[in-house]
Amino acid sequence: MGIITALANPQRFLAFSGWAAPVLGAAAVALALAGLWTGFAVPDDYQQGATIRIMFIHLPAVFTGMMAYGCLAGSAFFGLVFRHNLADAAARAVAPLGAAFTFLGLVTGSFWGRPMWGAWWVWDARLTSFLVLFLFYVGYMALQAAIDDEAKAARAAGILALVGAVNLPIVHYSVVWWNSLHQGETIFAKGGPKASVVYLWPLALMSFSYFTAFGALWMARVRAEIWRRRAGALAVQGTR
Repeated sequence: MGIITALANPQRFLAFSGWAAPVLGAAAVALALAGLWTGFAVPDDYQQGATIRIMFIHLPAVFTGMMAYGCLAGSAFFGLVFRHNLADAAARAVAPLGAAFTFLGLVTGSFWGRPMWGAWWVWDARLTSFLVLFLFYVGYMALQAAIDDEAKAARAAGILALVGAVNLPIVHYSVVWWNSLHQGETIFAKGGPKASVVYLWPLALMSFSYFTAFGALWMARVRAEIWRRRAGALAVQGTR
């Protein structure tokens, strides 16, 4: 909590992110290369064949899309409750990233579903709730763009983001609460992962690659948002 409080100051955040974002970006590239190398080296699955390798792209995208929405909802909460400009900037910056990762999860899931289920898309509980997550991202960004007053836009979009957070446990538990064509929990299953350790290594490397890439991109986007707002404030002062 202490570091969050410290970084709530825009100047301190700019100083920290100036070196942290490149470090995380470099780590993301290194982890991705290691993950891709180990992913192509693993043997084909006895049921899924070579299609198992799609999971090394798909699952990290799903994890990151959900994590990003948690960051969006958290930033929106702090912006609404404490009226903190940096929280609003963080929320605005994270939404396109989360939408991109969620979209990647949907697309790669379709590529996996076609050979496994014989269809690109089914209205399964897990797939449908994850699509709803993507639509909440789109709705948040559309609402931000539709209102000219940035303060009002942040409040309205923030409320929508908090409402959408209700969907996160639905996505996670959808395969438990409903009869689902989608396979049940494999990684976070009760009693431990059900997947072989040979597949867990590349999955872990790719997941950490996505997480660090997300962190680097988020910090870079927040920095850009801070500078955009400062430039806007200076432009307003210059017209007076």
